[in-house]
Amino acid sequence: MKKLLLCTVFAVLPAVAFAAPPMDPARLAKDVQTLSSDAFEGRGPATAGEVKTVEYISAQMKAAGLEPGGDLKDGKRAWTQDVPLAKSDIVGTPSLSLTIGGLAKPLRQGEDVAIRANMRGESRVSVKDAPVVFVGYGVTAPEKNWDDFKGMDLKGKIALVLVNDPDFETGQGDFGGKAMTYYGRWTYKYEEAARQGAVGFIVIHETAPASYGWATVKNSNTNTMFDVVRKNPGEAHAPVEGWIQRDLTVDLFKQAGLDFEALKKQAQTRDFKPVVLNGVTFSADYDVKQETIISKNVVGKLTGKTRPDETVIYSGHWDHLGVGLPDAKGDTIYNGAIDNATGIAALIELGRAYAKAPRTARSVVFMAVTAEEKGLLGSEYYASNPLYPLAKTAGVINMDSISPQGPAKDFTISGSAEFGLLNDLIAEGVKHNRTFIRDPNQQSGGFYRSDHFPFAKRGVPALSFGSGRDMVEGGREASKAWGETYGRERYHQQADEFEASWPFTGMVADLSLLYDTGRALADSDRWPEWADGQEFKAARDASKSERK
Repeated sequence: MKKLLLCTVFAVLPAVAFAAPPMDPARLAKDVQTLSSDAFEGRGPATAGEVKTVEYISAQMKAAGLEPGGDLKDGKRAWTQDVPLAKSDIVGTPSLSLTIGGLAKPLRQGEDVAIRANMRGESRVSVKDAPVVFVGYGVTAPEKNWDDFKGMDLKGKIALVLVNDPDFETGQGDFGGKAMTYYGRWTYKYEEAARQGAVGFIVIHETAPASYGWATVKNSNTNTMFDVVRKNPGEAHAPVEGWIQRDLTVDLFKQAGLDFEALKKQAQTRDFKPVVLNGVTFSADYDVKQETIISKNVVGKLTGKTRPDETVIYSGHWDHLGVGLPDAKGDTIYNGAIDNATGIAALIELGRAYAKAPRTARSVVFMAVTAEEKGLLGSEYYASNPLYPLAKTAGVINMDSISPQGPAKDFTISGSAEFGLLNDLIAEGVKHNRTFIRDPNQQSGGFYRSDHFPFAKRGVPALSFGSGRDMVEGGREASKAWGETYGRERYHQQADEFEASWPFTGMVADLSLLYDTGRALADSDRWPEWADGQEFKAARDASKSERK
């Protein structure tokens, strides 16, 4: 791993002419409390909750003094960018079952399995006695001489696949050890299912390699599904996509005369070959309601005074899971206070701060994107249809699930990429007496799970900020306890609700750091670059002639 050249960073960073205006924890608390209230119905795209959310963010941006920065309509910018999405819902309760040795075993949606609504545009899914095949980690990586399929014809078959990379268990190998690559993401697994022609891929849930429990899987996959509108959706999706409980899978293997743990160990090697579960078949029958809807990215802007065609972007997703299956208390609203009402409150507060200060040289854009929870769809749409050229976007700072607790001595980002924008952030962190730490949870694949990623993969320097892990009060122990409790009891669950006891003082410190970092870039003529060897450098270099 290359070391960051911080001495170089200090030499090129200009002094910040204007310190961050004071951030107000009371305003942050009010915005989070409002956006995560039951009145906003969990902020699901294509719901009444979206309408309220978009209206609220637009109104707050306007009150802050921002300009509309969205779609051009009749020569004027709107507050929003239209994002067309394919919307899919399973009608009623799906009929799902396994047949083992001639005996049918019904599968309970949300309890045994979590089957997603078909996203191929098909109005009915009907699978009868499809053979089941274990395909290890489901990876095809020619550059690593790795092929988990070995010529197995998956047409007409259901594949069971492990989550994460082959290296996760051992921490060493061709896939970066504990740090997840894109091959480990469930999104990749489903894409590969379509390429292989399978009837479906069902991911075997295990808490450690997935980095979340079954409640998160259930709540994220049994409700409305969205996707970008595709010309040929069958190229990206198999008819059946979903998850299955680990214990059920272990028992299934046992009844088929197989040892799950032994086969899992084999799957960690490039010699693994697919294994058919003899006597096991899968059946499914359900209708799917398919629609095309228009969701909204909300976009505010402050036009730069000398280089208005160059842009610095702050982003965060406004959506959460909406209304879904009830918890043990009967609560059906997924309020999403931390995830990501905090990020939107942060975005609005940064807009207020910039609007109060003298204008920057470059334009600064504040973007609240839709459908992150459905696969980064709002940011993916923007990156495919940018309102402001990506070649002249100097950097993107994304905010997702910012801590509402007290301040920390450190901070982090999702993933382990090396690039100039991170160097800028680290250098500003030193001025704020805060230390950068590497993402301590790289095995979760966070780099591929936040809205900076669609920008990064197109070459734009982009990061997703993470609050610190060493609290000023309570240290690492307090931070760890908070994080573990949130992940276990709140993340993607109805319990992610606002608490009046949250001080928001840590967010104030975070936003002051992010303001100074973005302001320094927006007042400069620098173009941060990716380090040599980084996977996104070539894409950025390809647009170099468009920057001056």
